[in-house]
Amino acid sequence: MRLDQMPRRPSLQPRPGRQPDEVGAAQVLVVEADRPLREVVGVDGHDVGFCRSFPTLTYGGTDRHDGTTTLGGFSREYVVRDAFAYPLPSGLAPAAAAPLMCAGVTVWEPLRHLGVGPGSRVAVAGLGGLGHLAVKMAVALGATTTVVSRTRDKADDARRLGAHDLVAATDARQMAALRDAFDVVVDTVPAPHDLGPYLKLVAMDGTLSLLGRLGPVTVEATDLLIGRKKLSSAGSGGRPATAEMLRFCADNGIVADVEVLPSSQVDTALDRLRRGDVRYRFVLDMSDLD
Repeated sequence: MRLDQMPRRPSLQPRPGRQPDEVGAAQVLVVEADRPLREVVGVDGHDVGFCRSFPTLTYGGTDRHDGTTTLGGFSREYVVRDAFAYPLPSGLAPAAAAPLMCAGVTVWEPLRHLGVGPGSRVAVAGLGGLGHLAVKMAVALGATTTVVSRTRDKADDARRLGAHDLVAATDARQMAALRDAFDVVVDTVPAPHDLGPYLKLVAMDGTLSLLGRLGPVTVEATDLLIGRKKLSSAGSGGRPATAEMLRFCADNGIVADVEVLPSSQVDTALDRLRRGDVRYRFVLDMSDLD
């Protein structure tokens, strides 16, 4: 199904009485066992696209009902309201689809909200867990897509993912040549960095969507003023957007590039993650838990 054939938003609405501040933020895959047929579902704790109060975090948060510390999906079994579960479309392998429930919807939200489609020019800054999914989705939406990375080391990976080009952010000549070249720049860089060079890539009336760095940032107002440029961000998506994203990924064969490890190797995964030794998401198999 092409994107232009999809309903703008599916009719998945919160139950009556549910408020935006009653959401969590869990992203795991479970097997639902309370029905005659076992069904693989994805779990996302976001009922709408935002919370008026701070959301309940998946890990290390405070449960709104009993005050206990949230532990995420580190268990063999997971109890969740059916309103927060999504049937996994056929064709999506559970392990490779698991990151779609978090990283996937995080990059889908700005791409969809900003109207990315055929003829759009998109740059993705950073080619990691978020960035590689942003590339796949932007390409599938029909956009001419460029990766901006610190070096050209990931040029082959960028092409394999469907990107049309990779630009080294440290190459001043290349960056200058692409000034005002993109309608949307999706910034997935997680470390503190200067937004100025990326805002210069944004075309008139375009948007820089900041997804990777969630701490304080400094922006020169003139970088926004010249060209009526916009700075935005997104953290996740609500139920309609998540369901739409899963259908789109199934229709277009999009999953995350993952490496599956048993949960007993979580320390190994974290050590490798700190070294940047992952392409591009670790998934922990919880079946080894007692």
